[in-house]
Amino acid sequence: MAPSGWSRYGDVPVTPDLTGRAVLGAAAVALAALGGSMVVSGLRPQSPPRPVAATVGLPGPVGRPDPVVATASAPVPVSRSVPVYLDIPAIGVHTGLIPLGVNPDGTMATPPPGRGAPAGWYRYLMTPGEPGPAVIVGHVDSARDGPAVFFRLGELRPGDAVSVRRADGGTLVFTIVSVAEYPKARFPTGLVYGPDREPRLELITCGGAFDRARHRYRDSIVAFARLR
Repeated sequence: MAPSGWSRYGDVPVTPDLTGRAVLGAAAVALAALGGSMVVSGLRPQSPPRPVAATVGLPGPVGRPDPVVATASAPVPVSRSVPVYLDIPAIGVHTGLIPLGVNPDGTMATPPPGRGAPAGWYRYLMTPGEPGPAVIVGHVDSARDGPAVFFRLGELRPGDAVSVRRADGGTLVFTIVSVAEYPKARFPTGLVYGPDREPRLELITCGGAFDRARHRYRDSIVAFARLR
């Protein structure tokens, strides 16, 4: 259910089928397959909520190529440090970042609604620069305030730069490799949140047609980026 004031243009970027329960469930399964663990993979500073099994399928993106790409040389991962600021010059995004956890029902929490709301980083996965996925979500728009922080996320193109400032004082630059649109009911949890030996960044918001009966967009937009 979208918060009051968010019913005309869009709702929160992560809905119950893109939730903390799906994230952690898919990550746990994939990590087990690689012989890893949640603790080893960057969840040390917190005690993550108990995973709930994922229930979403893994279809390909709608009208876009698979975002997984081969790199000639792997970037060097860095140690864990909380992200505090995000810059995406190509679409005019300059925003602070807040840590996001889970709601009482096990779904991923989202940034607060309202004018000037920042984007948020999901703290139960990796921090940007660690091996594996770091996930940042942001609102697309609202009935009351119009365009929000990730309103233009779907305009990103391969090669666009994404800079993340971290609490340790360092700044990491990622490069967009693809942008995909997925139906919310068939969100590819494993592709987006699965483990990786290289650092990567996923930026997520709502997209597609707006369902006026349910007061939400039907799709999700995901921008995939790799560390330079």
